[in-house]
Amino acid sequence: MSATQEQKAQDRKAREKDEARTPASTASARRRRKAPAEPERFALLGVWAVLIVAFSLIVPQTFPTAANVSNMLSSQVVLLILAIGLLYPLRAGDYDLSVASTLNLATVVVAVLNVQQGWGIWPSVLVALVASLLVGVLNGLIVTVFDINPFIVTLGMGTVVQGLIYLLSDSSTISGIDRVLSDAVLTQPFLGIPIGFFYALALVVVAWYVFDHTAFGQRLLFVGQSHDVARLNGVNVPRLRWRSLIISAGFAGLAGVVYAGTTASADPVSGASFLLPAFAACFLGSTVLRIGRFNPWGTLIAVYFLVTGITGLQLLGAQQYVQQLFYGGALVIAVVLSKLVRSRGERKRRAQAAAV
Repeated sequence: MSATQEQKAQDRKAREKDEARTPASTASARRRRKAPAEPERFALLGVWAVLIVAFSLIVPQTFPTAANVSNMLSSQVVLLILAIGLLYPLRAGDYDLSVASTLNLATVVVAVLNVQQGWGIWPSVLVALVASLLVGVLNGLIVTVFDINPFIVTLGMGTVVQGLIYLLSDSSTISGIDRVLSDAVLTQPFLGIPIGFFYALALVVVAWYVFDHTAFGQRLLFVGQSHDVARLNGVNVPRLRWRSLIISAGFAGLAGVVYAGTTASADPVSGASFLLPAFAACFLGSTVLRIGRFNPWGTLIAVYFLVTGITGLQLLGAQQYVQQLFYGGALVIAVVLSKLVRSRGERKRRAQAAAV
């Protein structure tokens, strides 16, 4: 047999081996593609639907009305904006505990400049946003340059900001903010829903695009999974963390501006009440749609799931304490579920790696 014929015979045998392996590998790939989506990622949606149906049947005169739906959508705009901003550092593995104080700072700055100093409403808003961003810059500077735990840094910074709020407001409520701001965020309804809800919805879409379709969003997730691994792969971890804290502060400032327009006033303490609900919405949202990941659509669902339960119970005569029970319970349950899901995912990945 010539060398050419021998080579052809070897090639034919190699092709036969490949063809023998191909069906098995193709079937395995097909099974992976056809594997059913994790049903638990839709569990909260199912519970939400049950709540809506139940409250609609129990209190049909008040719960399923257009006025109540509009009120629920508009009442959570500030919380939704704050929670969406909080997602950025959470995706990077950092906690920003200063967001509530930053929100309150923006509200007070708008009130002080507009009401007490006689500034126009939009210059006041601009200064409030700049002040909020400065809080994020300082948070990021201390966290990244001095390599200090952001939990401690943002907790301390939030306390410093709160003291500044008392100083600026003289520990009193400031009312009389220009109605132009209220018109821009509250009293110009679209399809019966206040326009502020659509502002917040637009920010949800922006966050979804950033997280899923930009290199910045993917790197945030990479950094959140492991700072050391991301650094070894050439990611500028300090810069990404710094940016995420600045973005979080900017969103908090925007939420504070909307809050000022909603209430037409500012007081030095009301912003603190948003901290727990914001974290509860973010963690509960991480159990929806993209399990184990902080995601904007999940956060949107979580915010309105929580307000649905709270509103329904209050319409049934529950007292104000039900709000704290819902938010606190949701945060604890969401953290536990996230831990369980993450552990199960790690076991599944190890099993798949061992099978290969």
